[in-house]
Amino acid sequence: MKIVVVMPAYNAEKTLERTFNDIPKDIVSEIILVDDASKDGTVMLAQSLGIRTVVHDKNRGYGANQKTCYSEALKLGADIIVMIHPDYQYDARLLPYMVGFIEKNICDFMMGNRIRTRREALNGKMPVYKYIANRGLTILENILLGQNLGEFHSGYRAYKREVLEKIAWENNSDDFVFDQQILVQATYFGYRIGDVPVPARYFEEASSINIFRSTVYGLSTLWVLIQYLLAKAGIYKCKIFTSKK
Repeated sequence: MKIVVVMPAYNAEKTLERTFNDIPKDIVSEIILVDDASKDGTVMLAQSLGIRTVVHDKNRGYGANQKTCYSEALKLGADIIVMIHPDYQYDARLLPYMVGFIEKNICDFMMGNRIRTRREALNGKMPVYKYIANRGLTILENILLGQNLGEFHSGYRAYKREVLEKIAWENNSDDFVFDQQILVQATYFGYRIGDVPVPARYFEEASSINIFRSTVYGLSTLWVLIQYLLAKAGIYKCKIFTSKK
């Protein structure tokens, strides 16, 4: 299978090379970095590393960045698309385990789970308020969506091509809630979602949204869940639950 890694980047100059060096090049066909109008040297560094680089002319948001990532990966004929943040918060060396479940047709969509235990997550410097919010929302999402994932809020993900060809992710938000929308969409269409443990790595250079943005993200996640329940009940289906094929 052709495996393409996509990296949605914004001001990732300090961590990009470490992330890139950890990607197992022997199984990856292509690496794409989409820069969302960074103010540092992310683009120059990416190009010097030989990474295929796409640059937004203005900052469009995290969700919009992913839209470009997936569009470019599909154009290249990717069979499996893996999203790795270039901020070194996720361990790229675990990529073979992520894609293995898809290659063996066990799962269609894989997640990295940073919360194998509370101790590991907090020792990895995950802020306490984020840990509590993550646990609360994950429990609620597992109950409402009928899943059993260790974490719903990881940015380390792998998709079978079919998932991105069917889900109307183009209709999703350009903001951080994009991550939750695509998970709920995958559930709505019956795709098999799994996860593998990954270490939590929070440090100064790693990207992290503040309390205000986290609150907006949490409330937006609740709204996505309400939309899902309305769609499943046949009361109202919003455009994110339409199928592309």
